[in-house]
Amino acid sequence: MLLCQKSLIVEGMRIRNMKIGLIGLGLIGGSIAKALRAAAPETGITAYDIDRGALILAKKEGCIDEAADGVTKETFGACDMIFLCAPVSENDGNLDQIAAVMKEDAILTDVGSVKGDIHTHISRLGLESRFIGGHPMAGSEKTGYEHADADLFENVYYIITPTEQTNEEQLQKYERLIRCMRAIPLVMTPEKHDYVTAAVSHLPHVIAAALVNLVREEDKDDGVMKMIAAGGFRDITRIASSSPVMWEAICMANTEKVKKLLDTYIASLNAIRNTIEERDGKGIREFFSGARDYRDSFQMSDAGALRPVYALHVDIPDAPGTIAAIASILAEHGLSIKNIGIIHNREYEEGVLRVEFYDGTARAEAKKLLIKLQYQVYVS
Repeated sequence: MLLCQKSLIVEGMRIRNMKIGLIGLGLIGGSIAKALRAAAPETGITAYDIDRGALILAKKEGCIDEAADGVTKETFGACDMIFLCAPVSENDGNLDQIAAVMKEDAILTDVGSVKGDIHTHISRLGLESRFIGGHPMAGSEKTGYEHADADLFENVYYIITPTEQTNEEQLQKYERLIRCMRAIPLVMTPEKHDYVTAAVSHLPHVIAAALVNLVREEDKDDGVMKMIAAGGFRDITRIASSSPVMWEAICMANTEKVKKLLDTYIASLNAIRNTIEERDGKGIREFFSGARDYRDSFQMSDAGALRPVYALHVDIPDAPGTIAAIASILAEHGLSIKNIGIIHNREYEEGVLRVEFYDGTARAEAKKLLIKLQYQVYVS
């Protein structure tokens, strides 16, 4: 685990003496505030969001020090670092306001998943020497401050895209603050970032949504496809539950790179279609084995785009009270459950009950406990 001590020095200042500004206090902005508050409680944090309810709640919880009514010199003029955490589509307007009020030596950053557009706008405003792009590779299908989590960035890659005018001193200061949130800084150009994320994040969301729409359109009136959808379908389409508004903005901002990779993907689908049509068994097997071998080579850790799922399956009678019994046993031993439910289609899964945990330690302890109590447990 990457730890940040409260006494960490950032360019002669302790983290706790820094003043941080947040424009946008949703899932990501709220999680940044909570992570910094946990690492350095005396850090000054000012936030602005159009959702006054989020600001009021954050202030009540002690997560922020000041709930700003707007982006003004009085509220953000003294900030050492300002995070743009509002939706990508709102960045242009927010940048214009921030440029007019931020102090000369402040660092401006963002958290958007597309970097080309913001770097272009930063260049037009003449802010290249004061801007460092940022993108934490973390998130959730859920949105809003109420779902913010101080541990959201723990051991995840936090991509940093400096400009050509970013100096080493600024970069090091920014990297230290990222580490303070227990994230792992990874520096690259805006262009490389947008192509990489188009491949491992943006395109998969397009594919997942397309697959869900295909099943929706092909399903009959009885809805049998939806009813028997197996674990594999649920896993590959989980991200289709993400915000349509957010993905509209991302596809509009990263159009060319998503389009290029989508064309390549469509070509690969046509190729395997032809292989199947020709009943080329060897080609089909090589298609699946090549994908399996490369997929199995991925490092399954919280730092990657593919985050691990800590789940186990338990054989129990599918009867009233059985889920509650398991949940009670785990709760009595202090094991927090992330998700729990009966698996009605076990074509690729063993065990009637699926229980998901927040980390591998909890899953290991649950497995040991349930086996001791004579339950049949499976861990894939």
